[in-house]
Amino acid sequence: MSERTGAAPIPRPVPANPDPRRWKALAVLCTAYFMIIVDSQIVILALPSIEAELSFGTNGSQWVMSAYLLSFGGLLLFGGRTADLLGGRRMFMVGTALFLVASVVCGLAWSGAVLVAARVVQGVAAAVMAPTAMAVLMNTFAEGKERNRAIGVWTGIGAFGATAALLIGGTITEGLGWEWIFFINVPLAGAVLVLGPRLLRETPVAAGRRSYDPFGAITVTGALVLLAYAVVEAPVVGWGSLSTLGLLAGALVLFAVFLVIERVSKAPLVPLRVFRVRTLVGGNAMTLLVSMAIYGGALMMSVYAQQVLGWSPVLFGLSTAVYAAMSVVGSNLTGPLVTRFGYRRVAVFGATVLSAGALLLTRVSPEGNYWTELLPAMIVFGYGIGTTVVAAAIAALSGVAPNESGLASGINNSIFQVGAAFGIAMCTTVAVAFTGTGHADGRVGLNAGVQAAFGAAFVFAACCLAVALVLLALRDGRPAGQATGVAP
Repeated sequence: MSERTGAAPIPRPVPANPDPRRWKALAVLCTAYFMIIVDSQIVILALPSIEAELSFGTNGSQWVMSAYLLSFGGLLLFGGRTADLLGGRRMFMVGTALFLVASVVCGLAWSGAVLVAARVVQGVAAAVMAPTAMAVLMNTFAEGKERNRAIGVWTGIGAFGATAALLIGGTITEGLGWEWIFFINVPLAGAVLVLGPRLLRETPVAAGRRSYDPFGAITVTGALVLLAYAVVEAPVVGWGSLSTLGLLAGALVLFAVFLVIERVSKAPLVPLRVFRVRTLVGGNAMTLLVSMAIYGGALMMSVYAQQVLGWSPVLFGLSTAVYAAMSVVGSNLTGPLVTRFGYRRVAVFGATVLSAGALLLTRVSPEGNYWTELLPAMIVFGYGIGTTVVAAAIAALSGVAPNESGLASGINNSIFQVGAAFGIAMCTTVAVAFTGTGHADGRVGLNAGVQAAFGAAFVFAACCLAVALVLLALRDGRPAGQATGVAP
């Protein structure tokens, strides 16, 4: 995730003698990664409480999630670059300290603007922590069985964190208050800051002149923010309004500037040549779509359970246990399935299951029955998440040269976070647009909006399946003789 993004990567040899502290180091890194991923979703169940206390509207409160996801996703590649230029362990510790401070400010936030601003800072810190942690991991474990096992643990922690947030978020919100979904980061980040210097190895630093690409990072992040804001506000101000059209035009201009910067930069954030690899493009397209389906669907599950059915955050959190468990099962079984059948077939299978789960969610009703409506959908949707995310990631990484695997990993992680932000924005937009207002029972109108939003999640999953089918039909795009060690 954090290999050099320039043309000539610096080799990172791992010492011949295994570090006796390597598994303890992995535990520290995974603790930080779990915290990062949980914070991307844990606010879902707290949004009603945050809206009530800080006077947010539905459209405004979703920025508590999107602000974090956009700054995280938009700056992941830049954060990885800091590992090569300043040292992975050093920047990991800096990012963790910043994350701790931002979490405290989030919990103490006295207004919506302060909370959103603090979430932006939290996302910046996460964008430094995640790729630098991977750089340390790669430098701690020698290539082969142990490194594969470590990466497997890391990936499983991420998959579990993305769903476990729903399990613990409700209990914390109802028992202690929404502020504590941020305060729980303090002991975790504190433990990482204490143990990190003792257990983590520093990564090699690139020799010679240090070159950054801050303008690339600024332009692509700005473009993503404008695009997401346009999508979220369009139902309120109108898709054809000057405001919406201006925001979309601004996003397109910034994207164009980003492409020009990357083409002429001596040390580009994203060398454009990597997009000639078909599997990288296909895998990342799948990642974008599956992330949109996951986060958009999860947000709507919370809205449906709490605002249509009237469930408490704790009850809904407990009801998602099977959802989290099936995601972990799916991610853990994907490795053996890929070994036997190849990532292409597994990607098609996973996207099919994901689409079926999203389709089941569109059947929710205002009266709602957990056992016949939500539970079956959560089981199928959760398993589809675990399978599809891992298969898409393998596809995105399998077609690149070994010395560019870090760059490919950074792109894939960034795409996932950006997709999460867009999924939330799109599903919120659809829900607002289709919510009926002419019903005596407000729950009926809200349920119509939720159903439409689940329909949008199904469209994302179905498009993901279409990409997987195209990927299955394509030959590898890598040069002849370039081995990846992954069955296609």
